[in-house]
Order: sequence, then structure tokens, then C-alpha cells
Amino acid sequence: MNWRGSRKRSKQEWGQPIAGRVNMCSVTLTSAIRAALLAFAGAAAACGGGSTPTQPSNPAPIPAAQACDVVGSLGSTFGSSMAILSGAECAVGNSPVVRLNMRDANGFLGSCTATLVTPRALVTAAHCLDGGVTTVLVWPGAGPEFTAASFAHHPSFNTSTLAFDIGVVLLGEDLPRPQASILTSRIGRVGETAIIAGFGRDESDVTTKLRAGSTTVSAASASRLESQYAPPSSSICSGDSGGPLFLSEGGRWSIAGISSATTQSACNDGTNYYQSVVNDSVRQFLIDHIPSITQR
Repeated sequence: MNWRGSRKRSKQEWGQPIAGRVNMCSVTLTSAIRAALLAFAGAAAACGGGSTPTQPSNPAPIPAAQACDVVGSLGSTFGSSMAILSGAECAVGNSPVVRLNMRDANGFLGSCTATLVTPRALVTAAHCLDGGVTTVLVWPGAGPEFTAASFAHHPSFNTSTLAFDIGVVLLGEDLPRPQASILTSRIGRVGETAIIAGFGRDESDVTTKLRAGSTTVSAASASRLESQYAPPSSSICSGDSGGPLFLSEGGRWSIAGISSATTQSACNDGTNYYQSVVNDSVRQFLIDHIPSITQR
């Protein structure tokens, strides 16, 4: 699967200058997008949590259909490993992953992905919520949209660096879907399998379907996670910004990262970058805005 948000950005290594990255929201050109096309550096922050890491149970991508099962149930682990190329279309009825449609004073601004973490709270990328956004509409993939009561991004988010690329969207009514937890007890591990999901562009340029696939963590820190597009692994593409990267811990899949950017504007090449939620400042931001969020 190829994704990012419909608000695209380019990026590099967090903590040092790097070549351009592209954020993966789907939007028209705004100052936020222009800033996103700049090379960025990220600030490393202290790690949160303290569980002892264990060896990854799934060192290679899992079948695409099972990736959809993870997004729907968030309670399974899989031992088998089969090759996939670009993810699979998933049913939306039992998934916490939704699409965000952003508007400004002039109308439609772009779309991103978000994940429900309590009945009225969603986690997404900060760059989906900046650049003059005045209204956020939450679309579960079927039925009507829900208008957000409020939204906010991390106070240290910078459009030119994409560090602290985390945001929250709050609803005024319950969204009747399962909720995901966040993984704050450990940092991701190089070589472990991750599940990525989003409403981003696929090979046919469709952006209205939820898709999921698996990939392998290629680099990990308290600031960010990375994966490489290397078939059979999946990749993020336009519209997937803000979507989840799930890792398995204790037999359950939890959000470990938020889709942020890639090194290439093309979806079938380069490195994918995800904001890590284990970062102390990111975790505290989420707790401050969503006190009842479940941590693992």
C-alpha cells in the first residue's frame, strides 16, 4: 500500500539535516505544504516507558488480508509470513481508522487519516491540522461525516522540521467504533513487523478506501520510526498522513507511530517516516488532551 497525507511533505533524519521528505496529506498548495517541502531536522527527545524489550515475533511482512484483520480487531498476532506488494482494501465497519477532511475559509483543503483512541478522540499528524484549517470533518468510511468539536497539534510542531508531528481531534459525540491503544512502554525494534493503514492513494489513485498492509521497521528511536519501501513491504502514500503504524506487544496491536513523511514524492520508492508516540513530550501531549487514552 502506498500512502501519506493529501498534504505532502519531504523530510530527512530527525536530529540532523537531511534531504527533502514529502508529507503525505492530500491537500492543495498552502504555506504549510511549502514549508513541508523543505528539508527538515528533528529534535530527539527522551524515551517514555520502561518495559524490557523482547525479540520481535514477526520479523517479516504478514499477508495483506491479515493486516486488515489487525486493523479490524487489534487483538491478534500472526506467526506466518507471506509476501504482499501494496496492501489490501479493508472493511471499515469494525475499524478505528478513519478519514479526515479538512476545510478552510475557502472550502476543501485536503484529507488525512486518523485513528480513534477513545469514543470521542482521534490521533493524527500535526501537519494535517495546520495551514489555516478551520473545520475538520471525520468520515468513518461509510455514512455521514462527524464535525470535530475541536482539534490541536503539539505546541512544538514546526512546519519546516516536522518534529513533534502529532495532533488530536475531539468529537462532540461518540463515534461507535473500536478504539486503539498507544504503545508507550517501549521503542520499536529494528526488524519487527508493523501494520500501516490509511485512506491514502493506491495504485489506481483511489483515496476513498481504507487499506492496510505490513512493513518492517528499519530504524527506531524515541523520536521516530522508519520503514523502507521494498516489496513485498507496503508503503504510505498521499492521504495516509496521520494514519497509524501498529506494533504488537503482549499479544495486542497498538499505535507506535503516526505516518508523517517520505523521502520521495513517488510512493513506490524511498523511506517512510513516522512520529513515535513513545516520546515523552508527545505522550504527555496526548495525555493532556485525551486523559482516558489507553497506554500499553
